[in-house]
Amino acid sequence: MIALEYQIGQIVYSKSGHDKAEAMMILSVEDRYLYLVNGKTRKLAKPKRKKIIHVQPTHYMDAVIAEKFARNEFILDAEIRKAIKFYQSKAADC
Repeated sequence: MIALEYQIGQIVYSKSGHDKAEAMMILSVEDRYLYLVNGKTRKLAKPKRKKIIHVQPTHYMDAVIAEKFARNEFILDAEIRKAIKFYQSKAADC
């Protein structure tokens, strides 16, 4: 089994639950769990805790948002939504 590295700011897709197939961004990584946000139903104030085995990683990470997380700067839910929307439009073009 290959251990995948998850990073803050990375886009992942939910593989199970009521949010199945929904794109979300990693807010934090703790042991076997990820804390995910999407800016709409899961906002920064209340992230979704999900097991790593229940998400499908992508190779896209929003560097600007990851840098803001690292610097502990203020981030808006709108920035999260915009980053996810940008990724989805970019992925649709391929």
